[in-house]
Amino acid sequence: MTAVRKIIALLIIVLIGLPILFGVVWVVGLTKATVSSEFISELPQEIIREIPEIAEEIFEEGQNERVIRDENTRAWFRAAAEAGVSPKQLMADIGLLDWLEYELAESLDEVGEVLRGERRARPITIDLRPLKDILMRDEIDQYLMRVLEKLPPCDEEKERQWIQIGRWGLEDRELPACRPDMEVAREALMEWRMDAVAEMENEVDIFEDVEFIPFGMSRALTVLSSFLFVFPALFIFIGSLIAATSPASFFRWSGVSTFLGALPALLLAFFVKHISLWGLRYVPWYSDSTTWSTDLHELILEKTSWIPMRIIDQIFSPVVTVAAIVCVLGIVLFAISLMVRNKPRRKAITSVQAPPPVSLEKAPEEEASQKAELTEKAEEEVEEAEEQEFEKLEGEKPKTPADETPESEQDESEEPEKK
Repeated sequence: MTAVRKIIALLIIVLIGLPILFGVVWVVGLTKATVSSEFISELPQEIIREIPEIAEEIFEEGQNERVIRDENTRAWFRAAAEAGVSPKQLMADIGLLDWLEYELAESLDEVGEVLRGERRARPITIDLRPLKDILMRDEIDQYLMRVLEKLPPCDEEKERQWIQIGRWGLEDRELPACRPDMEVAREALMEWRMDAVAEMENEVDIFEDVEFIPFGMSRALTVLSSFLFVFPALFIFIGSLIAATSPASFFRWSGVSTFLGALPALLLAFFVKHISLWGLRYVPWYSDSTTWSTDLHELILEKTSWIPMRIIDQIFSPVVTVAAIVCVLGIVLFAISLMVRNKPRRKAITSVQAPPPVSLEKAPEEEASQKAELTEKAEEEVEEAEEQEFEKLEGEKPKTPADETPESEQDESEEPEKK
């Protein structure tokens, strides 16, 4: 019967409890990561502040032939440098820096305040129309024309490529590093920018149709998602209760099941986190885009690698933390089972009225006394048997004539005495 109970408990825990626990660990961890103000508000603002400096570094190193081996890509960087306008200055001239540092940063600050519970939730809209207007400004056309003028003239083949780009768009084609007909070039670049702007949304709505949430949205959603642990805990409790034969075995089943359910989630989150960081190094080599060279992809990744690293760390670190906490809980339950296991034994020993322990020195004396008692009992039994035998013999002895007095005489002798 005990074996059947353990099999049923094992099926409940393995087939239901552990898979649900694995999924809940990931859900709670990812919820904590994606609704945090650090991920939604603070990290984007940090990226915004670093964009101008990153662009400057890429612009400077892109002219180095030891960094960019592709001659076509390096020619574009040289022409941009000869145009006399740096990327940071261009972003300031067209108003891109102002939009990033003020309008977008202000909206992200409001989002962070709502997530932290510093202000009530209300609809927040990030307007992208100013960004579209910035990308279509004439200053960009003028800058691109100055860059094209610094390029060498195009031959027939490259001229044909420029015409195709003007008709069909850039798509995955490589932009030839030569000076075509200016009208053709302006048409091609305008088509490319219009396609990029058309793919952008006009605005992004955040916290739309969201009611008031106390203690901050980030904390509230994290706490609500934590209640999902009730479901795996229920099945683990039922399975442990079925299989347990004592309080110690109940805690042992619960602890081992909890630990084994959270351990795969911990290992998978740790593995995915580090394999993602490792895989970032090979992204340029597996890119299908031929617009830019692999060397340029490597350069951009080198200067911006901290951004995907921060994002990956922000996403998977909470999962690792939640899984580690659940594993520690399982170890604690197992430790409790070791503490509880000795208590029933101590109670059993004290409750049973066991005979007092006999020392080795007194054992022979007690054995001799017991033998003496047995001997005395045997002697008493023998004496009682002899007395009984003697009485029996006395009763069977024949009577003498003197003892046999007639009843009539006895009556006569008794009558005078009565008178």
